[in-house]
This record gives sequence, C-alpha cells and structure tokens, in this order.
Amino acid sequence: MSSVFLSLGQGRLSTYQRELVFCKYILHNSKPRRYTGHVSKRYEQYCPIAHALGLVGERWSLLIVRGLLHGPKRYTDLAASLPGLGTNILAARLKELESCGVLTKHRLDPPAASQVYELTPYGEELKPVMRTLALWGLRSIDPPTEEDDLAPGWLYGALDTVFAPIAPPGSFEFRIGTEVAGLVDGEPRRGSIEDPDVVVEGEVDSFYWLFVERRWDAVKVEGDRELLERLFDAAAAPLPGNSVLV
Repeated sequence: MSSVFLSLGQGRLSTYQRELVFCKYILHNSKPRRYTGHVSKRYEQYCPIAHALGLVGERWSLLIVRGLLHGPKRYTDLAASLPGLGTNILAARLKELESCGVLTKHRLDPPAASQVYELTPYGEELKPVMRTLALWGLRSIDPPTEEDDLAPGWLYGALDTVFAPIAPPGSFEFRIGTEVAGLVDGEPRRGSIEDPDVVVEGEVDSFYWLFVERRWDAVKVEGDRELLERLFDAAAAPLPGNSVLV
C-alpha cells in the first residue's frame, strides 16, 4: 500500500491504482487525472469522504446531480429547475462535475440536435447516496407551505429516489396536488397507472404528513391499504447492505 501512496505523491499512476474503487471511472480514462492534489488543498487530509466532498461538495453540485438522476437535461432545463442559481455558477459547476467524471454532455440526434447533460455510470452511483441524504433530511425538514414552489415532476422524482429501490411487488398510484405518478413492481411511472392496487390522493402537505408522521388520515386511500403500509414501512428502513464504516 505504501507504494500507492508514494506514486500518488509523485503524481504517477501505478497499475494497482487502477483498481482503486473510488477512483475507478477516471482511472479508466485514456488521460487519468489526479484528484488527491485537489482534495488535499481543500482539506489537507487523505480520506475518501474528503475526496468525495472535493468532487460534489460545492454548493449546488448535488442539486445538479439530483436534476440529472431521472435522465438527461438541457442547460436551460437545469437552470429553470434551480431558481436562485446564477448562470455563471451553473456553468462553473457543470464544468467541474464533468471534469471529475460525474457527468458528461453530448448532442442529441436530429431533429432535436440539442446539447444535453447526463450522469456517467460513476455519477449514477450517487443515487443511493441521494436517497439516504433525502431520508436523513426528512427527519428535520418542516412541512411545505403555500409559498414553497415545487418543481414539476417532483412526485415522480420522490417515488424514483425514495421508494423505487425498496417497493414491494404491486402497483401504486399517487395523486398529490396537481402531480400524478406511480410505481409498478418497483418501476417509477409518470402519470396514471392502469388498474392500480392502491391509489393515494391528497395535497402536497398531506404527502409530507403521511411519509414523515405516518398520518393516514391526511390522505385518501383506495385499494390495498396493507400493501401501501408495507411500502412506507420499507421506505423507513435502511437499504440492505448499505452499512457505513466510520
């Protein structure tokens, strides 16, 4: 292992380094880049957590990743989904995330011919991290108010990120405010579900009270209530195999 540290310090890449899991995407490129110098300048320590923060820890970076979790987006779509983020900062963050292998950009085929950004396989690996972060944040977030402007598609995003990885077999349709989305055997769906096992209907704050406080009286439930309870019970539990070593 000492030879690895030596080669890192001297800026050389050994064969063994190419097996390092947390650097695997970049080290497989034709022109590998050193991250350790970037991280050490910021945190002055060799640590994979510090390294990860050096890649995605800047303000807005993870929200950009969140915006790409469900598919490619154009620059204008990303800008519209992140009110308060200036275009200069967005451009800088996109460049940083691209340079470290979290996302990539390419041009769509005609007739669209638009340039879009999307997560790389390395960036896709952040999805369970985002799920855990969302569940952690829900423990202390306040319920939404009338002033809170939720972006179109938020319900689909919530179902995909939080529920899809742990959903039991079955079909669920959620009608929350003006949003309609669902799950079919763990696959998120936009819009209505054909012949769902259970339908949940309510306002945006109703979804909060149901998920965070388990207030079943906050929503209207039609169909298999027990199946819905299993879904929410599973969402509150950690993912199998997601133990964290500190």
